[in-house]
Amino acid sequence: MGRMDNFSPVNYGELVQEDRIHGSLYVNPQVHEDEMDRIFHKGWVFVGHDSEIPNPGDYVTRMVGKQSVIMIRGKDNQVRVLLNRCKHRGNQLCNQKEGNKKALVCPYHGWAFSIEGELKDVPYSGGFDRDLSEYNLEQPRTDSYRGFVWACLAQEGISLKEHLGRATELFDRACDLSPSGELNLSAGWDRHLYLSNWKMLPENDTDGYHVNFTHQSFVQAIDSQYGDFVQEEETIEGVVIDWGMGHTEIDFSRGYKEPLKWLGVSPEKVPEYVEAMVALHGEEKAMEILRIGPPHACIFPNLFLGEMNIVIFQPESIGTSVQWHTPMFLKGAEQLNYRLLRQSEGAMGPTSFLVADDATIAQLTQRTLEEGEPWCDMSRGMNREVEERNGNLVSHMTDETNNRGFWKHYKEVMAN
Repeated sequence: MGRMDNFSPVNYGELVQEDRIHGSLYVNPQVHEDEMDRIFHKGWVFVGHDSEIPNPGDYVTRMVGKQSVIMIRGKDNQVRVLLNRCKHRGNQLCNQKEGNKKALVCPYHGWAFSIEGELKDVPYSGGFDRDLSEYNLEQPRTDSYRGFVWACLAQEGISLKEHLGRATELFDRACDLSPSGELNLSAGWDRHLYLSNWKMLPENDTDGYHVNFTHQSFVQAIDSQYGDFVQEEETIEGVVIDWGMGHTEIDFSRGYKEPLKWLGVSPEKVPEYVEAMVALHGEEKAMEILRIGPPHACIFPNLFLGEMNIVIFQPESIGTSVQWHTPMFLKGAEQLNYRLLRQSEGAMGPTSFLVADDATIAQLTQRTLEEGEPWCDMSRGMNREVEERNGNLVSHMTDETNNRGFWKHYKEVMAN
């Protein structure tokens, strides 16, 4: 099958099959344009966390598909998402990635908006006879769950609750590790350019099959339980999960036998944190929360709950993408922050064990797909995945149940 030109409609029902996907989905520019419309403009997209903007006037700028947006805290303490463009001539209002504003003033003609998005002043107003309220900044549909803020540019469609589905449990697992039930994403973000299609990032981040091969140095250097999870073909200690709606997970918790194994410490090493958790939950529940640990899950389309890291996937073009990451600090457990910061640097920083390996593999895959656009197989484990009582599909950590779940939802969105 040859490459389709930019004006040819794409048959997603044909290109996404149950056990394989066509390579053109990573390299055809028309696919990228369709994704921007159907996934990133008409669907729910993760924007940021409310802890990033703790004070009125604090803001960050992010991308929702091709559209720049401002996530800002108003004087009423409400978090809003505003389109980052003036309603006069469309100029971008905020050109910095973060900051604090008393007002949003357009650098082109000086139109001034409140931090709630209301037009307050037009310079030389003698030539302007319209109602100011007609020019308030556009606000996408915005909703949040446990501090995670999402936006949808389409004013109609499913709710965020429907989009997240059963995967709200994954957010609960992360937030409940905090003695206050809240996260704190205050460390700042690293950004890495991937010379690959954005879909390779969520595919890879819940792929349990590649670790021993792509990350050999990591496996050799770090005391990890990964070998226990995959040593025996039929072990069920670690699994991959399709949560539905394109959300996927590697669940390490089924293999953890001791509290805080996921953090690399024992309870006596962090007594203040453990005491705070026990005071909140009681001994038995606290120890179970600390045993299970954080999720390792991708939330469709652009969020990765990467254990003690939060990651954003940002599409740039059909062949480039940006991965953002920041350590996931736990509010009320500040004594852990230094360890979490160092671990985040070691796993995902510029000189880390993991990111350089994954970026290289993605770049090489992108290059070979551009050369030939073959079919890509993802049939592994179809014969042994099982449906659990909550509706999730589960299989061995080296299986591709989760990738099939991602692509199944992708097909539903793109074909409809």
